[in-house]
Amino acid sequence: MVEIDEINDTLENFTVLKGCEVDILSDGSLDLPDDVLDDLDIVVGSVHVNMRQPPDAITRRVITALENDRLTVLAHPTSRILGGREPMALDMDRVIATAKEHGKVLEVNAYPSRLDLSDANVRKAMDAGVMIAIDTDAHSVAELCFMEYGVHNARRGWATKARTLNTLSYPALAEFLEKH
Repeated sequence: MVEIDEINDTLENFTVLKGCEVDILSDGSLDLPDDVLDDLDIVVGSVHVNMRQPPDAITRRVITALENDRLTVLAHPTSRILGGREPMALDMDRVIATAKEHGKVLEVNAYPSRLDLSDANVRKAMDAGVMIAIDTDAHSVAELCFMEYGVHNARRGWATKARTLNTLSYPALAEFLEKH
C-alpha cells in the first residue's frame, strides 16, 4: 500500500484507490485484520463459503458484516449463480434496511450468471435510499464487457445515477468514502 501512496504523490488529477475484496466469515466478521482494513479506501465483502446457513443465521451473518465500520460494499448479496446455485436464504428487506442505516453500498454484479442484486432488489434498494455499485466481477480483461448487463439490470430496478457509486465524480466519491 505504500507503493500506491507513493504513486498518488506523483500523479496530478488522478488517484489510485486502495481496495480489497474480503470474505465474510460464518460469524459475520471479515477475514483480514482491522489494521489492514484501516489502510484501505474501499472494502468489498462477500460470502463465498457456508452459504446454506438457516435464514436467520445467514441474515445475521450479512448484517453483522454490514454493521462493520470498515466494510464499504456488500458484493453479490445473495451469492446466487443462475442455473447453478440458489440464492442464500437472506431476509433482503433486513439487509437493505441495515445497508441504509450504516451507509453501505450493495453491489449489482454484472457477471451474466449472477446478475445479483436482482432487479427487484435493486428497486427495493432504490426505494430505501441505498447506494449501489455496478461491477463486472471480471476475472479477465475479456469479461469487462459484462458491464452492460449490470447496467441493464440496475435500470430494470430503477437505479439512478445519483445512487450508483461508480457514476459519482471523484470529489463526490471521496466525500462518500470519507463519510462511510
